[in-house]
Amino acid sequence: MAAPALPTVLVVDDEPFSVASMRMALEDDFQVLEATSADDAWRLMEENWVQVVVSDQRMPGRTGVALLSDVRDRWPETVRIIVTGYTESADMIEAINSAGIYQFITKPWHPEQFLMAVRNAARLFELSRDHERMSLEMRYLGSTAAQKLQARRVQAQQAGGFDKVLRGTASPLNQTIALARQYASFEVPVLITGEAGTGKTDIARAMHYGSLRSDRPFYAINCAGMSDDVLGVELFGAKRGAVAGAVQARAGLLQKADRGTLMLNGIDTLGPAMQLALLNVVTTGGFQPLGGHETLTSAARLLFGAHRDLRAMVAAQQFRGDLFFEMAVTELSVPPLRARVHDLPMLAERLLHEAAETHGKPVRGLSQPALDFLVAHDWPGNLPELRNEVTRMLILAQDMTLGPELISRHILQAGHSDRNDAVMGTDPCTLEGTLKDRVELMEMRILGETLTRLKWNKSRAAAELGLSRVGLRAKLDRYGIEPHASVSEED
Repeated sequence: MAAPALPTVLVVDDEPFSVASMRMALEDDFQVLEATSADDAWRLMEENWVQVVVSDQRMPGRTGVALLSDVRDRWPETVRIIVTGYTESADMIEAINSAGIYQFITKPWHPEQFLMAVRNAARLFELSRDHERMSLEMRYLGSTAAQKLQARRVQAQQAGGFDKVLRGTASPLNQTIALARQYASFEVPVLITGEAGTGKTDIARAMHYGSLRSDRPFYAINCAGMSDDVLGVELFGAKRGAVAGAVQARAGLLQKADRGTLMLNGIDTLGPAMQLALLNVVTTGGFQPLGGHETLTSAARLLFGAHRDLRAMVAAQQFRGDLFFEMAVTELSVPPLRARVHDLPMLAERLLHEAAETHGKPVRGLSQPALDFLVAHDWPGNLPELRNEVTRMLILAQDMTLGPELISRHILQAGHSDRNDAVMGTDPCTLEGTLKDRVELMEMRILGETLTRLKWNKSRAAAELGLSRVGLRAKLDRYGIEPHASVSEED
């Protein structure tokens, strides 16, 4: 392994004996360059990377101070030392200071002292270089961190903005989104109503990223099914020792979301005590952590979600009217999935591709017959139910395109063909008529579901249903059940 290169020192003096003396004192620790005039020194500076310059003051032509002053302007990082044999006047000291000279050495100098001065100068050069490098790295890292933070903010805005709320051009959700865009930039509470699973939290997140608080945090919590004690700790936090098993104090969502946005979904399930505590938050911003006596404040913007009609609950004295009117400064209504028939195919496709990416299973999409069955279902569980269904289909799929045979039986049985719209979507328990009528309806559904699931393989369907092929064909003709246009029948 090669030894590290020695630091380079340039010694300048018009007397060759002095130059030789300085070289002898330094040559064991440094690579020494020699010059007997300022012009020679300048040429060597241009040709070499010099860390330290040691120059005599009294030289023909340019003096040492003049030379070192020029060196400072051209190579400011090079450490400069002046050597003089004369008693320094005030003018000389001022000249040395103006040239930014690190040290001056008087003649006659002792070799050890001279060597120590040059060693210190070389060390100063290295420290200065390290400091400059670290400063550049810190500036770069700071700039990179700021860029990454900004990129994360932009990514969060793009991932949670209104454009990510998927809908068609004629979607009933468009009016809701248009109002949400208007409400987003106003610092007022918003009440978002709709059935569970309709995407109220997604709209609240989009409002946050469309507001002036977009660079602050967004938090959401579903209050449904949570006791007042548990919800109180989640929202207001707890002092040390106030919660069994918790050693440290716990910050609540109101503290975490300070100057950001907090979405409280399922607000219609709150008990009377929590309604009162929340009323204080909405009106004053104040709250008390569990086990604490001081009142804290939060500047979080509050958005609320309700699954039921709060106006009806207020009228029935099941919800505080004063809290309702504080929350409902502005209101949004989110339609259920069954009212978004034209949106459902694109929603199903997006949820399928999201599931495919999550589980690492490539997929092309859903076939048209599969989409027809999905559209015919009323989706009481809304978006979570649709997400679960397409994920289950993806897991079972053997082909890149997912067909209707993968759909759950209850959805297939509720589906319809062009000839059976009136009956296939009807609950047989609600029909009027004889037992025979109701049994025939159930028979139609079972036949349609079985054939769809078995890809219209009539031999397998007849065997599963305990029918002969002739008997199966007779029933299909009787009920007018036919495969979808894109499905080929199999024997």
